[in-house]
Amino acid sequence: MQMNNITKSQPLRHISITDNQVIQNKVPRTLIMGGALTMVIFMTGCNPTEVTQSETQTDTQKSAAPSQDIDLLNVSYDVSRDFYKDYNTLFAKGYQKEHPNSKVHVNQSHGGSSKQALSVANGLQADVVTFNQESDMNLLVEKGLVAADWQKALPNGAVPYTSTMVLLVRSGNPKGIKDWQDLARSDVAIVIPNPKTSGTARYAFLGAYGYGLHSFKETVENSTKTDTFIKKLLANVVTYDNGARAATTSFTQRGLGDVLITTENEAHLAAKQFAKGKVDIVYPSYSVLIANPVAVVNAVTDKAGKTEAANTYLKGLWDTPAQELMAQMYMRPSNEQVLAAHTDTLLDIETFEPVSVFGPWTQIMETFFVDGGRFDKLASVQ
Repeated sequence: MQMNNITKSQPLRHISITDNQVIQNKVPRTLIMGGALTMVIFMTGCNPTEVTQSETQTDTQKSAAPSQDIDLLNVSYDVSRDFYKDYNTLFAKGYQKEHPNSKVHVNQSHGGSSKQALSVANGLQADVVTFNQESDMNLLVEKGLVAADWQKALPNGAVPYTSTMVLLVRSGNPKGIKDWQDLARSDVAIVIPNPKTSGTARYAFLGAYGYGLHSFKETVENSTKTDTFIKKLLANVVTYDNGARAATTSFTQRGLGDVLITTENEAHLAAKQFAKGKVDIVYPSYSVLIANPVAVVNAVTDKAGKTEAANTYLKGLWDTPAQELMAQMYMRPSNEQVLAAHTDTLLDIETFEPVSVFGPWTQIMETFFVDGGRFDKLASVQ
């Protein structure tokens, strides 16, 4: 079957850290109202995992008007933490410039995208969610936490940037890995996150599967050769980590595997920071396009009176400084002019949209990633 809606992706830019890391800021804020002092302590929910600080705070403004501190919690997927850490500082400064009597403290929670979505669905008090998979957003819509028309609330279908999947190999590429088909060889060991908890891992699986369908001229319904190829590939996986950053750690620090399947931004970050001089990036000939949707969790912000600040936080992702920051971190910004200025680092690669090949995300999840789905069957040991 000939693949439809195959697009040429534009240059990309990106970055990321470990599973379910929560960057948390529990800070009292003081409201001075007509001489009355009211202490309001906002306690932010978090996952019971490693905690670090990403406080974005500006200098106190001297003003006779009432002052207000605002805490926002951004619950996000695993390898976005480095971008949002810098964006939070950028946003907080801009917000206080426009609102001299207010300060914004942005807390971050990171982990596997679907695991994060489930945490929010189960009560984690996120003000905004920034995922890498539409199905995770749909879960929160079903729970009544995110508005059903969330894609209309922001530009570009509420997707500020995209990415794709690439292959990270050892320096010098000793195994001679050039494309997806090499991952099915018996002498190659693979590291990826767990598709049951990680959106990045699902894209890794779909990238390889889509390549198989494209190469063998097959369809999802008639995929005998592709299934054989994917079964060999999955037999080479040496670890399924909970999240993408944990998989990066397994590959770069624990020395597991010959190749890491990961997002482009995470691969560049590893090559320039985590494992500089120890790894190389291989761009496959054909890969999957990753959309990264964002939304306000209105069920939380409306009650807390933070909807305006949360909306402003997400809208700022489309401002030129934020789009430029994305490009510098190897994420593909939606602003075409900013993207075009970074073609030297964000290489041209042929990509496909998952929904154009596999159907809507509800169908993708039911076909491949539910218990007993195609991933489970192909990954099982015979």
